[in-house]
Amino acid sequence: MLPPARTATLFGLLTTILLFVSLEITGYLHAQQTANPRGSGAQSSTGGVNTGPPQPAQYDAEHRPITAGGFVASGPVIFEDVTKQAGLTVWTHKMGTPQKKYIIETNGSGVCLLDYDNDGWLDIYLVNGSTFDALDGKETSPHAALFHNNHDGTFTEVTEKAGVTNDRWGFGCAVADYDNDGWPDIYVTNWGKNRLYHNNHDGTFTDVAEKAGVTLGNWSTGATWGDYDGDGRLDLFVPGYVHFDRNHLPSGGINGVLDTFCTFRGVPVNCGPRGLKGEPDHLFHNNGDGSFTDVSEKAGVADAPGYYGLSSLFVDMNNDGKVDLLVADDSTPNYLYINKGDGTFEDDSYSSGYALDETGSETASMGIAAGDYLNNGRIDVFNTTFSDDYKPFYRNDGDANMTDISFQLGFAGISVPFLGWGDGFLDYDNDGWKDLMMSDGHVYPQVDHEPWGTSWAQRPMLFHNVDGKKFEPVPAVEGTGLADVIAGRGMAVGDLFNDGKLDVVINVMDGHPVLLRNVSPDHNHWLELKLIGGPKSPRDAVGATVYVTANGMKQREDVLSGGSYASTNDPRPHFGLGQTDKVDDIEVHWPSGKVEHFTAPGVDRIVTLREGTGK
Repeated sequence: MLPPARTATLFGLLTTILLFVSLEITGYLHAQQTANPRGSGAQSSTGGVNTGPPQPAQYDAEHRPITAGGFVASGPVIFEDVTKQAGLTVWTHKMGTPQKKYIIETNGSGVCLLDYDNDGWLDIYLVNGSTFDALDGKETSPHAALFHNNHDGTFTEVTEKAGVTNDRWGFGCAVADYDNDGWPDIYVTNWGKNRLYHNNHDGTFTDVAEKAGVTLGNWSTGATWGDYDGDGRLDLFVPGYVHFDRNHLPSGGINGVLDTFCTFRGVPVNCGPRGLKGEPDHLFHNNGDGSFTDVSEKAGVADAPGYYGLSSLFVDMNNDGKVDLLVADDSTPNYLYINKGDGTFEDDSYSSGYALDETGSETASMGIAAGDYLNNGRIDVFNTTFSDDYKPFYRNDGDANMTDISFQLGFAGISVPFLGWGDGFLDYDNDGWKDLMMSDGHVYPQVDHEPWGTSWAQRPMLFHNVDGKKFEPVPAVEGTGLADVIAGRGMAVGDLFNDGKLDVVINVMDGHPVLLRNVSPDHNHWLELKLIGGPKSPRDAVGATVYVTANGMKQREDVLSGGSYASTNDPRPHFGLGQTDKVDDIEVHWPSGKVEHFTAPGVDRIVTLREGTGK
């Protein structure tokens, strides 16, 4: 592992420098290879994705792959699948053909939770994919879905009326109030031009992406909003994935793509991302007049090597009051950019330890979960990755120095057969400790025909945080939400029923979405906060950090936009309080830099806090 750069001994510092040089050479070779795939640059014997070496197959007692089995007959029921009752099965995701011949057909799409009509209840926005036939006008284009929350456990699709169908090859969404008018807007990333749906305050949206200058093109993925320069306006970061050219479709042995990048465990599969050219990343500065300026190069976050970005998140990693930037890259090193406070970022990816996993290897990172699992005031990070590889959990040791402790916490071995996508921290039982969940599903249909102990459709995984010491997998009880075997992709967490229990929505590849209602049998107390920023902060308080002291512990939650896999969670910070019915203190660090303390009027409720009204 990389030693923390800021506290290394002389020997450790020399080791870090040598490893850094080695990685820079690797990055250079990768850049050369993607520019000229037939060159003799760094080639991978593992095929088109970076994974660990092939792992032994894992089956359950009925000889089902553990990813599609391992159920128990009885036990605590945490989630119920209420998708049909909620009315969400009227919509279906579609991306490419079932054969998944090309990488563009495999990644699936995200989901965003937002209160688009400001009625106090979370609504659901689901991004859809598309097909080549739809692009050619041979069939109706799949459309995205906006489901209005009816406050009674059901939802009504209002997509066409709201004007947010997208009708493009969609991947992700990120929600925030970019113009500070008090209403959430939606940025949708596509293969092709992206959309910026401005909220019209009347249940409808208008796509203003062209006017705003944020359409881009080709393949964009999991975007994030954040006020990186502290001017009170939310800026937009958009990672790029693969430069996908339909006129030169990648397939094994032709079009300049090497066979080695079109196999997995020796079996022919769709090509990429390795061997294909990467798309650059983009940072758009909010000009305050409805337009944005691309400042990627100036800010130092343009991704010169052309890594394969899938998800991103603005979040304060070193507790200096400025949002930093995490980027999860597929089959290439991850990025951690530290905000220098002058409009630029310092690339601390390697020195922080976030670029690689514990073994010093780059991973096929898909999703980002960020949260304070130890209740020590620092943001830790969990990344989902490909199958045959464990999922790294990065503990924040202070000043954004990261240590991969996945093995110590109990994630590593059990996560290997799963191919993870969306992920998120959530205190599902309100005991005051953040638990962790991830949605799973493979990208190669071929795995169902091979004895590898994995599967195309996979069950989601939930891990219980045991006092910050370890995470234990929660058994998947037959017939419950954790036993759903689906091709999971984007995932968002939020209190959809305003009952103080965090629910989960998963966007499913080529299927209906899944709504998992939290029915945990606990009777713990809780508190949720809706933050409204003042004139020097973003109106929706994205970037704010909240500390709640209760029950002998001090918890941290941040108001974030983006993360998971191409998704956005409930913007309201949620705190489980255990058995206590008293909150000692609420401390809010607003994006403006102002720090205020508030008193909770009680527990088991949603409380609105406005900047400038605290002490």
